[in-house]
Amino acid sequence: MLMIRLQRTGRKHEPTFRVVLTDSKNGPKSGKYLANLGWYDTRIKNKIEQMDTEKIKYWISKGTKLSVTLHNYLVTQKVISAKKINALPKKTPIKKAEEAKAEVKPAATVPVAEPAPVPTA
Repeated sequence: MLMIRLQRTGRKHEPTFRVVLTDSKNGPKSGKYLANLGWYDTRIKNKIEQMDTEKIKYWISKGTKLSVTLHNYLVTQKVISAKKINALPKKTPIKKAEEAKAEVKPAATVPVAEPAPVPTA
């Protein structure tokens, strides 16, 4: 399956990224890609003009998937209309003390049988 993702280039502590069309099996650092669709520099203000948005839209229409980071960036720049995707790993929410108490059910009460009357002789 084809995927559009960012490929890091640039020097140490000065990241720049290529926007590339690649096979999803290729790693982001492999250097293998089918087409270069632009570049993205985190230090420049007007970033969207370096990407070929028409080619990106064309490949999306053909069924190509976007990486989460690139998808969220294109939504921010209003190139595509969609909701942002959470890129952070899912964690279980922290429960408050009150909710934890409400979840703990009281132990089931066992009915206590009355002692049998002792016959007196």
